[in-house]
Amino acid sequence: MGFFDSEVVQQEAKQLFEDYQSLMQLGGEYGKFDREGKKMFIERMETLMERYRIFMKRFELSEDFMAQMTVQQLKTQLGQFGVTPQQMFDQMNITLERMKSEIE
Repeated sequence: MGFFDSEVVQQEAKQLFEDYQSLMQLGGEYGKFDREGKKMFIERMETLMERYRIFMKRFELSEDFMAQMTVQQLKTQLGQFGVTPQQMFDQMNITLERMKSEIE
């Protein structure tokens, strides 16, 4: 069975995408949140980023050709902006840490 044939992989990808879209939509109102609302938003973003990091690690560790192609496509796309996947995650963590410091 291929990596993308797995029902677990398909469900997690769908859930990650939906959760990301929901948070991005909610993030448009971030400036209107009170302190607790901002903390909750940041926590949800941290959780989502960790789930995404784990999901991507599954791709990297898989021997499935399509999974490896997906990893290479991501690296190529990010490379066009001069960023590696690790740098992308690091930058998101820096951003979230800065957001935390601004509300404390």
